Amino acid sequence: MEKGIRVATKVILLDDFDGYDGEDVAKRDFEIAGRKFTIDLGDDNFKKLHEVLEALAPYLDKAVEVKQAGRARKGAVEAGPRLHGYSNTDVREWAEAEGVEVSTRGKIADEVYEKFIAAHPDAKPGD
Repeated sequence: MEKGIRVATKVILLDDFDGYDGEDVAKRDFEIAGRKFTIDLGDDNFKKLHEVLEALAPYLDKAVEVKQAGRARKGAVEAGPRLHGYSNTDVREWAEAEGVEVSTRGKIADEVYEKFIAAHPDAKPGD
């Protein structure tokens, strides 16, 4: 490059929603149910986003998060029996007597609990 020559770079942000490229497009942060998000929006679409979030807020306040069933996180400690009135030993003994495959130690598979509950109508799922 020769001395005295300046090079400029112009960054043009596009609205992620509709592709608008006005000067008012900026990175906009927002939060829903404790999760943070960011999006490039112009003022008009940012205003619309806030209107939608305000309309959604009363529903989120009343809603309860549903956690997806699955394997426990590595290092997580099993909380103990998942049924009130029955122990894990009761579940294992029933499963063995019924020919249902069950681990001898550690976490009992969700399917085993489901079969146990189906066979024992008085079994109450734990908290």
